[in-house]
Amino acid sequence: MKQLRFNSGVHRPQDGGKKMPSPPRFELGSGLPGISSLGSIRKRTTSIPTGNVGVLTLFGKVTGETLSEGIHLVNPLKSVQKLSIQTQSVKESANVPSNEGLILALDTSLLFHLYKNMAAQVYQTIGENYGEKIVEPTLRAAIRASTSSHTANALYTNARELVQQQIQDELTKQLAPRGMIVENVLLRDVQLPAMLKGSIEAKQQAEQDALRMNFILQKEKQEAERKRIEAQGIADFQRIVATGISAQLLEWKGIEATEKLATSPNAKVVIVGNTKNGLPLVLEPK
Repeated sequence: MKQLRFNSGVHRPQDGGKKMPSPPRFELGSGLPGISSLGSIRKRTTSIPTGNVGVLTLFGKVTGETLSEGIHLVNPLKSVQKLSIQTQSVKESANVPSNEGLILALDTSLLFHLYKNMAAQVYQTIGENYGEKIVEPTLRAAIRASTSSHTANALYTNARELVQQQIQDELTKQLAPRGMIVENVLLRDVQLPAMLKGSIEAKQQAEQDALRMNFILQKEKQEAERKRIEAQGIADFQRIVATGISAQLLEWKGIEATEKLATSPNAKVVIVGNTKNGLPLVLEPK
């Protein structure tokens, strides 16, 4: 690189007069640092990992531009802030009141992700730690608002899905305008005070016993009804058969039996009754 030279030599006139100082001279070389650096600004490459988005800033100011996954050419004066758009999980364990004023221990998980089209706005208005600043406080507030409208018994038994949905709806309402998409809310565990938990479990056990007894009574009633129908059927059969049996029929059946015995090759003794219509008595000798 050429150097800047200063020449303070003295001008010597030809006519032998007084010596006059010559004005200083500057020689500018082609390698001045300021001029060289301004002329050599070029693009540089940056890489955005999978599941991230890049937010561009210039001298500390968010430009509003974002970079998707992959390799990009950017102005070297611009900085790139990488934000994750993958699913994130926030777990919250809180002591919250029911509508009776009882304190419950509630374990909740929130699944959410950053909306990539609003990443620049989130970085500018909230910063990269938006989970701590916005998501966690909003989750705690939504849990308290939802549980305060239900009884402890309902929360412990059949209202858990309803509470989950209410929390998710409230979080969606609060976080979506700020660039965060709620995927799901999971109510992992509900812990009641020991005395209340014992009372609820005893009540549930009594209800189960009552249901079991009702089932047994219903079963016995059905069995009694079955036996009654069976007995009625037998009685009807006997009545029908009895009305169809007469003395003449019995005498005819006796005659048929006697004829069959007479034709049988086995040895036997047939004793005929002493009345006019007596049936035969068949004895087989031993």
